[in-house]
Amino acid sequence: MADVHVLDVLLHGEPVGTLARLDDDRTLFGFLDAYVQDANRPLLGLGFKDRFGELITSFRPTRTRLLPYFSNLLPEGRLRTYLAERAGVHAEREFFLLRVLGLDLPGAVTIRSPEGDVWPPDAHSASDRPVHEAGDGRRQALRFSLAGVQLKFSAVGEARGGLTIPAKGIGGSWIVKLPSPEYEGVPENEYSMMTLAGLIGMHVPAMRLIDVRDIANLPEGVGRFGGTALAVERFDRTSGGDSVHAEDFAQVFGVYPESKYMQASMRSIARVVGVEGTLADVAEFIRRLTFNTLIGNADLHLKNWSLIYPDRRRAALAPAYDFVSTIAHIPDDKAALKFSRTKLFTEFSEDELSHLADRALLPERLVLDTARETVALFRQHWRAEKSNLPLAANVVSAIETHLASVPLARARQTRVGPLQRAP
Repeated sequence: MADVHVLDVLLHGEPVGTLARLDDDRTLFGFLDAYVQDANRPLLGLGFKDRFGELITSFRPTRTRLLPYFSNLLPEGRLRTYLAERAGVHAEREFFLLRVLGLDLPGAVTIRSPEGDVWPPDAHSASDRPVHEAGDGRRQALRFSLAGVQLKFSAVGEARGGLTIPAKGIGGSWIVKLPSPEYEGVPENEYSMMTLAGLIGMHVPAMRLIDVRDIANLPEGVGRFGGTALAVERFDRTSGGDSVHAEDFAQVFGVYPESKYMQASMRSIARVVGVEGTLADVAEFIRRLTFNTLIGNADLHLKNWSLIYPDRRRAALAPAYDFVSTIAHIPDDKAALKFSRTKLFTEFSEDELSHLADRALLPERLVLDTARETVALFRQHWRAEKSNLPLAANVVSAIETHLASVPLARARQTRVGPLQRAP
């Protein structure tokens, strides 16, 4: 009989399906009958619904990779390589990597091995275990998975204001994003852009800059050069430590992480938000799209937009994250995704937004009024705060030069009164 390895897929702690790996490296996903038959089942993801809103129950097998939904639960790039090396798992063997990291995934999904949580179960050498030596000599398991490419860790807040990486690598309601070895001042840049977004009225999580030296239990060799990290409160965790389900738009559209710059547009994201969310979600989407265009964020891809499920069934736009003025580090004149017809920042105009509203079936007046208001509020808060935020002079200069090239930013501005929120 073929050797089949099975992983249980849980949502909010309850089994909903299984991932089974065959000897030929194919992986099969299937829902449990109890989940399929539950009329009040919590939603795993929008991509598991057909165009009639019914649950999809048949899936093609994948080889080496997992289905895009599960692949997007895993980190990318440097972070994936780092965690895979310490787990003794090949970075591309996603079934085994998910088995290692499945106890602390984004959202409310967890992955459990019926054979136990340790991988590999019969390992005898330290190099084969998903552990490494912590700085104080204790063994520390790395069992979290934070999607993305930046080196970051799940952390727990301390009463004195610092943060601690959990000894077992599981849990934590904060994300610690370490300084970039390639680009100076990225944590300060992101902190500043997120602060501005909050002042304008966008929904941003709590965050703070923290000295890397104030982060306890960091893995040996990580952050050894010091500097400033950004700590962001996780929107997929409650203050009591419970999980809130979430999914990014690469999961929604069923594309692998490497395709996060392709196969979709801001217009297609907007249409999903319009169908699944409220008018307040639509206005928030336009606010964020306009803001990120004004700051020159050329890396606002599918994985930088997410939905949350506060009631476990209906989707809402998740709080904002990963707002960075990338043009200050890598000059670029294009957005990561098309707005509606174009990626060019120099063509982000009211006409382009009207086209987006029409094709995404959104109220044009709401879209244009929200965009105009966002531009006016951005200029107001940028003037007041740019000298107070921890921004390098080159970042300020890059944004101001960029603003002059964005048609919507040059359009005639009307006086802005109190923020008007869509219902």
